[in-house]
Amino acid sequence: MDLLSDEEGKLAMQLARGTLGHVLLKKPEPAVKLTPVFEQKRGVFVTLTIKEQLRGCIGFPYPVIPLGDAIRQAAVAAALEDPRFRPVTADELKKIDLEVTVLTPPQTMEGDPEDRPNKVVVGKHGLIIRGRGTSGLLLPQVATDYSWDARTFLDHTCTKAGLPENAWHDSRVELLTFEGQIFSEHR
Repeated sequence: MDLLSDEEGKLAMQLARGTLGHVLLKKPEPAVKLTPVFEQKRGVFVTLTIKEQLRGCIGFPYPVIPLGDAIRQAAVAAALEDPRFRPVTADELKKIDLEVTVLTPPQTMEGDPEDRPNKVVVGKHGLIIRGRGTSGLLLPQVATDYSWDARTFLDHTCTKAGLPENAWHDSRVELLTFEGQIFSEHR
């Protein structure tokens, strides 16, 4: 997977910010001249914070739609559809810090579940836990933001999925890793 350039990262941020302005402030749709990478199917998450407190985070873990469309849809969903929060208001938009994380395709981690902590690289890997009819995802930056080690990161990903925190020990629970290229207004 090709990485986005710094300039393309700025375009991703402009697209997300412009889309929120269009939806929340009724501004014209953003006129961002996108490069061909935005036509490639990519996974992406858009994270919204206010004063470093999460305000919304939604995305596409898998590369199912073109990156440009995924950024637009994830930005709107993070602002208006994250079930953990009430919808973002027009007045809040100027306080919102944006982060766009472009993902590599998730890869199943093979091997003994007891060895999983040794295979998770904190700060590099994001995690998806799937099993028992549920799943949960945490982006790579979450572990570093909270200074978690690999075991704690695995535990919290299980909790996010609604599983017991030690469910990653179970061989019937699937663990996938991915990497993310992070573009942010506040980092």
